[in-house]
Amino acid sequence: MSAVEPTEPGHLRVTLLALTFTTGLVDAVSYLGLGRVFTANMTGNVVLLGFGLGGSHVVWIAGALVSLAFFLTGAVIGGRLTTQVGDRFRYLLGGLGLETLLVALAAIVSLPAQGTGARLVLVGLLATAMGVRNAVVRRLAVPDMTTTVLTLTLTGLASDSTVAGGSGGQMLRRGGAAAAMLVGAVAGALLVRQDITLALTAAAAMVAATMAGLWSAVRAEAPAAPADPAAR
Repeated sequence: MSAVEPTEPGHLRVTLLALTFTTGLVDAVSYLGLGRVFTANMTGNVVLLGFGLGGSHVVWIAGALVSLAFFLTGAVIGGRLTTQVGDRFRYLLGGLGLETLLVALAAIVSLPAQGTGARLVLVGLLATAMGVRNAVVRRLAVPDMTTTVLTLTLTGLASDSTVAGGSGGQMLRRGGAAAAMLVGAVAGALLVRQDITLALTAAAAMVAATMAGLWSAVRAEAPAAPADPAAR
């Protein structure tokens, strides 16, 4: 039996694809520009931390620890946001607003940033932003579109291609998520080669544009207020 197609509106899926692209940008900055640490992919950080504790001298243990700690802090903030704001589009917009602010602040900090302490500040800001986003997106529970992790998405893409039940819509959604992160990582790598601040500015602008697009789509779908009979 084929799996049921998701009923999420198209603009929500576009939003999540755009955020997946931004993940590629952000992790390119943290891993290539700040020193072998992830700020969105915590699985990678746990593995890197294990390598470091196992004696590897090419792993930045302090960076991995700071990223994990601040990611969890951001997830707590995002979790509180989702429980205090009932409407999913409102808490998603709130989460995107916080993410934009934190990534933009990281771009500003990166201008004079020098030394290990400054890099740790940048890691903390970016990891907090990604923690907020992960908590909010997790609450949305859109299948195959976590925006930061592709393991299960790629597993579904491959396994359902050989088993009856993989619909065209599911395959397209999963393939789109993988492609979005790949393209974002390529763009991030190219931008980091030029300047970290440029890459962070692009990431902040992308999240802000995504938030603006979602806001416009939600407002367009909102039912018009009934006319006031007394005004006639």
